[in-house]
Amino acid sequence: MRVHIGSDHAGLELKEHLLGWLRDEGHAVVDHGPFVYDPQDDYPVFCLRAAEGVAGDPGSLGVVIGGSGNGEQIAANYVKGIRAALVWSDETATLAREHNDANVISVGGRMHTVEEMTRFIGIFLKTPFSGEERHVRRLAQLAHFQQTGELPPLPESAQSHGSDA
Repeated sequence: MRVHIGSDHAGLELKEHLLGWLRDEGHAVVDHGPFVYDPQDDYPVFCLRAAEGVAGDPGSLGVVIGGSGNGEQIAANYVKGIRAALVWSDETATLAREHNDANVISVGGRMHTVEEMTRFIGIFLKTPFSGEERHVRRLAQLAHFQQTGELPPLPESAQSHGSDA
């Protein structure tokens, strides 16, 4: 599988580790930077490129890394067609793929050990989307909103609880 990867200075050490680990695992890796340590670099520069790489490369997955992973996830989710998930445990790595069909994983380089984050990423890459109808339906609602800006209809049970403002 091709894996697009990007980080900022806080994720550079993990990114460098992952380049070798991913190749050893049989993945083709596209490194979107950074390539040198710069404590003033900006994560959108690299994470948007990694997400664009995934969006333009069907079947690939992406990894974005920063200090907490929050900004990197937000940046990746600005790219049309990307579903980036912030992962902090084995379970969130599994559910990001099984339930949300996430195509980008975001991890915080200052939040976990290199071993933990490598394990999360390995789980993410090996876990398939379940394809369950409820998850497919929910993803279709999100895709429709992203394309049209139209909110999904409220279920009957929620319609009588709205505000009268």
